[in-house]
Amino acid sequence: MTPLIRKARPDEAAAMGRIVAAAFFDLEVSRWLVPDEDRRREILPVHFGLFTEHVAKHGVMYTTNDHAGVAAWLPSAGVPDIPDFDERNGAACGERVEFFDLLGACFDKFHPHDEAHYYLQFLAVRPGMQGRGLGSALMAPHHAMADEHGMPAYLEASNERSRNLYLRHGYEDRGDPIHATSDAPPLFPMWRVAGR
Repeated sequence: MTPLIRKARPDEAAAMGRIVAAAFFDLEVSRWLVPDEDRRREILPVHFGLFTEHVAKHGVMYTTNDHAGVAAWLPSAGVPDIPDFDERNGAACGERVEFFDLLGACFDKFHPHDEAHYYLQFLAVRPGMQGRGLGSALMAPHHAMADEHGMPAYLEASNERSRNLYLRHGYEDRGDPIHATSDAPPLFPMWRVAGR
């Protein structure tokens, strides 16, 4: 049965951040960001909450009534910076903030700033709910809108498994994998032409 996908409300932003933190907890890039599991449990919900709060104000998030997953989208233009991000992120990330800053700089460097698009900042499905088609269902409404408006989409896949999901939905690799540092895990920039 296809789950009911709906737009997240602004007051659900923190809950959306916790979904991302749970889904991304064991990713290689998350282990690189914060090797200690206890610190990772503390840091990730607050860090990702900064971004989901921002998307709630300037983009759109799709979720389910039971908060099994979230797709967070931003337009490529007209979005201000997160207010007081350095201070708030520094407080959240503590001694690991340098690694988060390196990753953020990597994302910014390779982001296609000169081409209009929708940015899939996060697609996250809670552990235990993955592999059931929920990620595809969460992407579907915005892909339909992008197709209607002739707008491409961009994302960074966190591993080969997610990259394969996006390939099935019309995304293609946009250049080589990117790395925040020489010892950081690869991430995969991907681009979807409208109508794929």
